[in-house]
Amino acid sequence: MVYQNIFGAVIASLLGFAFLYRLRGKKAARAIVKTDQNGNCLKSSENGICEAKISTSTDIIIVGAGVVGSALAYTLGKEGRRVHVIERDLAEPDRIVGELLQPGGYLKLIELGLEDCVSEIDAQRVFGYALYKDGKSTKLPYPLENFHPDVAGRSFHHGRFIQRMRQKASSLPNVRLEQGTVTSLIEEKGTIKGVQYKSKGGDLELTAHAPLTIVCDGCYSNLRRSLCDPKVDIPSCFVGLVLENCQLPYTNYGHVILADPSPILFYPISSTEIRCLVDVPGQKVPSISGGEMAHYLKTKVAPQVPPEMYATFMAATDKGNIKSMPNRSMPAAPHPTPGALLMGDAVNMRHPLTGGGMTVALSDIVVLRNLLRPLHNLNDAPALCKYLESFYTLRKPVASTINTLAGALYKVFCASPDPARKEMRQACFDYLNLGGVFSNGPLAILSGLNPRPLSLVLHFFAVAVYAVGRLLIPFPSPKRMWVGARLILGASGIIFPIINSEGVRQMFFPVTVLSYYRAPPVN
Repeated sequence: MVYQNIFGAVIASLLGFAFLYRLRGKKAARAIVKTDQNGNCLKSSENGICEAKISTSTDIIIVGAGVVGSALAYTLGKEGRRVHVIERDLAEPDRIVGELLQPGGYLKLIELGLEDCVSEIDAQRVFGYALYKDGKSTKLPYPLENFHPDVAGRSFHHGRFIQRMRQKASSLPNVRLEQGTVTSLIEEKGTIKGVQYKSKGGDLELTAHAPLTIVCDGCYSNLRRSLCDPKVDIPSCFVGLVLENCQLPYTNYGHVILADPSPILFYPISSTEIRCLVDVPGQKVPSISGGEMAHYLKTKVAPQVPPEMYATFMAATDKGNIKSMPNRSMPAAPHPTPGALLMGDAVNMRHPLTGGGMTVALSDIVVLRNLLRPLHNLNDAPALCKYLESFYTLRKPVASTINTLAGALYKVFCASPDPARKEMRQACFDYLNLGGVFSNGPLAILSGLNPRPLSLVLHFFAVAVYAVGRLLIPFPSPKRMWVGARLILGASGIIFPIINSEGVRQMFFPVTVLSYYRAPPVN
């Protein structure tokens, strides 16, 4: 009898222990994470962090769904990658830049299969520029003779273009577009494992994990500091207006007025609207809400606007829908980090005067796509990081050429009391007015059709030599010789610091950089 009681007690104890263990496991599981049928976190752990991987089969996380993020998501998704895109705001953006795509950028758009994103948004074809100075103008067409008739620049509402690309990306079954704010990168032993973020309307910190996280959250990036050395310069601000039912003097051309103190831009963004961008030097602009900006536009800018657009410019100013944004430039200085990559304005910016930003972005996507193509497995973070160092080298010649042109051209186009700078500005206008190779060469660089660093330097100093030649012919007086010498020094002082910040070897001699030859890691 005693043995039976002992045996029964043992059996009861074992059953009770099993029941308590199972009950504790269920409670713990519920306390750690609860997800819905789509894998979204509904309940967090005790520390407030959702430890579930929102997608357990994500190859690449993309932070940001602007031009770079959207186009990259579609490109990588089409390559078979499982992509999770997290964007702070999926509503249609309203910006006054990112509205002009150069012909070179349109060619990249075609290469990525995204050319239909400029259809059905009332985008306008752009065939070149009209340059104005002191009441004179010259027409500068893009050198498009050797390209398909469809190849030209495109101008449009920025937000419409972005929404079309987002729709294109989300149409792929392996691309997930989610609205949320990324708060930080998840780092373990120096390797980025994913991101922490808050979904729209939620207070919980969610996590998403992937072998590769690509940060392209734009010029206001809050993640770049751990991945690069950001040295942001703000030389000026753009003030934007929309002119309605206005006819440009040169149809389907961008218009650049070499005004005082700095350039004014006009280009179509729809069949009935013209974008006007007024460059204001410095980091501060007159108050818009207080009326000082409207007064500045009417008294300082309006008298320099071509007569054909004066009335609509004044009407747009009176309407009051005036916006402004700072113009940033920042050379690429990334820190190679396992598990992460920086792209777009998060790593590299240039003055938007030449409209080259989207061309650089789309060119970068092509480079990255080609690098990732031979890789079937992205899980070896150190090997992948070493291999992707080549991305920053391979992108340099194109990106640096467009960056350098933007910075140098802005400085040349700004008014200055210095006689040497004045002469350089006038010589640039007259040089482009010569036509032939003197306009086709610079326009091929500006349009992204021939972004070669050496061509840029040759044409830049050809303008300087042309200016000096005009000073010395027919009678080289000491004063003219002095101005000519200062002009050459001034030209060197403009372009060489920009080239130096971009990197001379990477820009002109990328084949001498070891990362240029990186082979794909063996999976």
